[in-house]
Amino acid sequence: MKIHATRWTHSLAAGFTLLSCLPGGLSQGLAQSVSRITPKPHTVPAPTPPHPAAKSIHTPIVSVQPQPVLLPPEAEDLGNTKRQELSDTTEHAFFPASFHDWMTQATLTGNWGGRRTWLVDRGVTITGHYFQDSAGNPMGGQSQNVRYAHEIGINVDFDLKKLTSMNIGLFHFIVTSRAGQGLGAKLPALDSPQEIYGSPTVRLSLLSWEMPWNKYVATTVGEINAETDFETWSYYWGMNNYCQFQTNAICGMPQSIAYNSGYSYYPTAHPGAWVKFYPAGNNHYSIQFGAYSVDPTIANTHNGWKLNLHGATGTFLPFQLVWHQGGKDDYSGPLQTNVKVGGYWDTSQVSDVYSKLGMFQIPSQYLVGAPTSTVRGRFGGWLQFDRLLQRDTYAPHRGTSFFASFTWGDPRTAVFPYFVDWGITRKGTFASRPDDTVSLGMKYLWVNAKLTNYVAQLQKEGDTGLYKPTQEHAIELNYGWHPAPWLLIRPGAQYIWSTGGTNRYKNPLILDFETGVSF
Repeated sequence: MKIHATRWTHSLAAGFTLLSCLPGGLSQGLAQSVSRITPKPHTVPAPTPPHPAAKSIHTPIVSVQPQPVLLPPEAEDLGNTKRQELSDTTEHAFFPASFHDWMTQATLTGNWGGRRTWLVDRGVTITGHYFQDSAGNPMGGQSQNVRYAHEIGINVDFDLKKLTSMNIGLFHFIVTSRAGQGLGAKLPALDSPQEIYGSPTVRLSLLSWEMPWNKYVATTVGEINAETDFETWSYYWGMNNYCQFQTNAICGMPQSIAYNSGYSYYPTAHPGAWVKFYPAGNNHYSIQFGAYSVDPTIANTHNGWKLNLHGATGTFLPFQLVWHQGGKDDYSGPLQTNVKVGGYWDTSQVSDVYSKLGMFQIPSQYLVGAPTSTVRGRFGGWLQFDRLLQRDTYAPHRGTSFFASFTWGDPRTAVFPYFVDWGITRKGTFASRPDDTVSLGMKYLWVNAKLTNYVAQLQKEGDTGLYKPTQEHAIELNYGWHPAPWLLIRPGAQYIWSTGGTNRYKNPLILDFETGVSF
């Protein structure tokens, strides 16, 4: 216990040291996982789609993941909620006029003495983020550990109409750098309780050309990933609703699809393209088709800038139908509702589900005898629902959102053929904290019954030291404190049932701590 107490003391000290290095330190602070903060429109506007008719339909990418919170200057407050307007006194200087102005400006670095606005007016929008993700388990699991990881990202968006005077769309570029170890391998856990970790790597995360052709059709092509396009999140109050949670089971997509198919996920980038159709000429209905290279090696450290198809095993072919209802924003009009139904076909030839037995700490002598074979083509589907449940009558920038999803995978190859998650977020926890959040979410993961039955048969034959893989469920509760528009500080706790998919270890309690800064 003395060793564990020392580890926790060192971890907390490191966390407070990190916060003290941020301007204003913890005592002054306000910050997501990248909850992304959307800048105040007149300060750092997002790129404008080239076709005026498409403005209400196509949302150009400003940042992928992570994301912090939107403070809407237009939101009418009819009550006595205390709010501070966004301020940026660096319009003609590099440093804010006061500490208060610095803590209320849209981003950490402000407007760069007017240079930022100058660039945006000419079609170049530059944003960035720093995000740290720490977690430890004081009880349960295989052993008690503490882990820290971080990500730094730079996003550059080019509005080609402003740059060239021609309606030729938008160009997006994102580069990220990650470092740090994950806690999941030590628990062990099938879904990482941390949304980011990895060997020190600087990698290309997005290089794409987006083109809204008219109000009926939009396309994207380049080095992209399916996570930002299919079975993905919705935005509420300018925030990624899935990434109000630290667990990677939820943020930034239902995790099982990444295990069960060639679905490409952030921050990797794969050669790909998609096309989206709006039959009614608005965003109430859409149908989308995509094609992405399946490359099992792309996440390797040395492949951070891989731009070719060498090593690809096939093509991931998803489609998605979307129904959307809601006002022009989350602060007025009808409450936002989204329903997404989709599926995929993966052309890769892969080993069947018995090849995944090693994930459950099954001794090697039992893996040799497993009836493993190869399968050409994997398939699956999903259903997602999210809705703004309510908006406070006298403070419309405060409200409650909900989401839930069901993901299904090919029973021949899917290690987790059934996966369910849900989450609820309340924005505006107290009258004096209108932009803070409190979030509660759960995930339910079921292991393929073929693996359960195989191990059960071995146990019946007298083999010992085996634990049947069955399921892994988890719950998370956290509080998102936003002391400034550009800063998120989010402590939370997670509890995992049957960690690692078996009953080998005690259920772990995880204490987590996130900090996000928007540059």
